[in-house]
Amino acid sequence: MHIGLTGGIGSGKSTVAAMLVRHGATLVDTDAIARRLTRPGGAAIPALIQAFGSSVIDPDGGLDRATMRALVFADANAKQRLESILHPMIGAEAARRAAQANGTIVFDVPLLAESGDWRDRVERVLVVDCRESTQLVRVMQRPGWSQQAASAVIAQQASRASRRACADAVIYNDGLSLEQLALEVHALCRYWVRDR
Repeated sequence: MHIGLTGGIGSGKSTVAAMLVRHGATLVDTDAIARRLTRPGGAAIPALIQAFGSSVIDPDGGLDRATMRALVFADANAKQRLESILHPMIGAEAARRAAQANGTIVFDVPLLAESGDWRDRVERVLVVDCRESTQLVRVMQRPGWSQQAASAVIAQQASRASRRACADAVIYNDGLSLEQLALEVHALCRYWVRDR
């Protein structure tokens, strides 16, 4: 089974991904692929320099994420240019990794709801959801994140309603302990395996 996993920043999506791996799934993390492509010497660096100039590259030769984040939040055209560079590369690498895996594959895709093609690549979509106020609190606990930066990212992502609309299942991760969240994941895994 190919499962698409998505959720807004701070929803607990990465925690759910780790729980699915403990249930035997292979994880293909598109954020990790993006970081690999944009690190020093990464395959996307030449195209990023050509599209945006060297101001978006840090002193080590990788993508300066803070500079790029500020740029795409200020300019929708810059966001489209960035996505036109990264998304095909991410998609190709995700497909390559999936072809090497056996069994259930979980594609962790933060922008699944925004992307038309990911819904067609997977059999089921799992959305991890919570209130925006909960997202803010969780993100602001991360090093280097202000309320303004967290709010800007949340505003740029698909709405909760859009994510839920593309879901085959939703885990509402608001007020759950880790143990309760693990029980939700376990129950969903059993249901989806029985339903196949």
